[in-house]
Amino acid sequence: MKNLYIVLSFVIVSAALSAQNKDTEKADKLVNRYEYVDAAKEYLKLVEKGKADPYVYKQLADTYYNMFNTAEAAKWYAKAVETDQEAETYYRYAQMLKSNGKYEESNKQMQKFAALSPNDQRAKTFKENPNYIPRLLDKQKLYDVKSLDISSDKSEFGGVLYDNAFYFTSARNTARKDYGWNDEPFLDIYKADYNIDGTITNAATVNSLNSPRHDGPLTMSSDGNVVYFSGDSFREKSFERDRKNKLKLGRNNLFKATRDGGGWSNITSLPFNSKEYSTSNPSLSRDGKTLYFSSDMPGSIGGVDIWKVAINADGGYGTPENLGKKVNTEGTESFPFIADDNSTLYFASSGKQGFGGLDVYKIDLSNGSEATNLGKPVNTEKDDFSFTFNKAKNLGFFSTNRNGNDDIFGAMPICGVDVFTIVTDAKTGAILSNASVAIVDDKKNVISTEMSNTKGEVTYRVECDKSYNIQAAKDGYESNTFPVAANKGGQVKVDAALQPIENIITENEILLKPIYFEFDRSNITQEGAFELDKVVQVMKNNKNLVILAKAHTDNRGSDSYNLSLSDRRAKSTVQYVISKGISASRISGKGFGETEPKVDCKENCTEEQHAQNRRSEFLIVK
Repeated sequence: MKNLYIVLSFVIVSAALSAQNKDTEKADKLVNRYEYVDAAKEYLKLVEKGKADPYVYKQLADTYYNMFNTAEAAKWYAKAVETDQEAETYYRYAQMLKSNGKYEESNKQMQKFAALSPNDQRAKTFKENPNYIPRLLDKQKLYDVKSLDISSDKSEFGGVLYDNAFYFTSARNTARKDYGWNDEPFLDIYKADYNIDGTITNAATVNSLNSPRHDGPLTMSSDGNVVYFSGDSFREKSFERDRKNKLKLGRNNLFKATRDGGGWSNITSLPFNSKEYSTSNPSLSRDGKTLYFSSDMPGSIGGVDIWKVAINADGGYGTPENLGKKVNTEGTESFPFIADDNSTLYFASSGKQGFGGLDVYKIDLSNGSEATNLGKPVNTEKDDFSFTFNKAKNLGFFSTNRNGNDDIFGAMPICGVDVFTIVTDAKTGAILSNASVAIVDDKKNVISTEMSNTKGEVTYRVECDKSYNIQAAKDGYESNTFPVAANKGGQVKVDAALQPIENIITENEILLKPIYFEFDRSNITQEGAFELDKVVQVMKNNKNLVILAKAHTDNRGSDSYNLSLSDRRAKSTVQYVISKGISASRISGKGFGETEPKVDCKENCTEEQHAQNRRSEFLIVK
């Protein structure tokens, strides 16, 4: 019955497909005159009256597409593709979704486009690399991951690398008594060799740290002479008796040990341990001044939180501090790891929005930023936790039960570049907050748009070895584009100094970068919209200005065709400006074809010269 209903629905909808009719006549005439603002209004009236059909949705979408109103275009393309199976409709829909940062949905539409038009070069390019657009830090793929041979059929976690010694916690010792919770042996701390080829071998128990019950994981000082580790409180004969069930209930506690030749001695319990709560999973900062750990001690926000405690110069400890709500939630936060910079903290959480179970997050504790999800493939719908990172070897480790058992995986960073932008006033040097800052890839796709903070800053993470552009704009200033060269990794600083908008106004003209068009096209591109917004701002700031938009073509095609094409481009330009709230009485457009080339190259024009001749100019009429 369900399948029959789907088929019938499709037939009914398909039968409703139509083209121009009396209802759409007025709107269609406006489209044919390239008066897209008024055309959109007329099509919307049909929607409101219940007279819309697939043709109206498609026309409405194309109208907004030509005005580069990406949000509205995407909205109506979504309706159009329900019945319109044309490849180009899917392509335009995909582009509009991409312009709104909806990359996954855009890819879905591009897949449909590619299936319908497999020989189209755009389809081929997409198939070759469908996910080339970098994502925000919490969405993009940051690591390649692989399961390590060091894992067994028992639980392993807490892997951390110091020099060429790899420490981890495991329940693999089958000679040990099983722990009732999961019917696996009690946990031990292990040490293995990290070899030059990246293999990990010769795992053996660290007998000087292990006790008859649970031990691990550990963290080590930068000089290798001190370790802190988790251990069962039974080590200190600290436990509570459950007389009714004849049980002794221990806790996880934190312990400190110092190196003694090839082993460890002087094992001491940390002073803030308690039989009332647990302390576990320690991570020592590289400067040795702060110990991070997890605990359900009083003051916790959720079941288990991340805490820190100062280590004083005399070896004493401060008062443990909860890391607060940017890290902790009402759920569980555990397995902290503080990186070599003493400010980047990795941790696992079940309370933050993630893929499911425990996910690994990252936060910079020095700047008040929010925690970000490391994304797939580090995180999955299963438990993913215990992330550590060795800067010298540029290699991370984490644990996951994605294969049904807690196993240790390696995480190899994918090269990335942090593009750090500061927006300022070019004349005074003053910081400009709330400026719109977009990053654009080499195919002119807008990846993301953010507002500059109170320090004028915006940071984007992008792929290595690719060039980008930063587009910065703010009311009262001339928007501008700043190139970002291909980079091998690290951070690139962009000084986005904006000139006051008055600088582009002369006695006779508004000075813009040329409004280029694609070959044989008249719709406004993203690049063109960025420049036209300057005209809009000038006209809003100068209420009496009247503008003539002159559109030009290259010299390919006949004179009459080029004149018609340039006139369509002029009208598209005018419609875009009107769509931004400028009165139609204040701007007009005229096409000049190929009669006024910027570069008079005649028959031997290069592609770059042709592009320069496909342009719009703006004269002040009044």
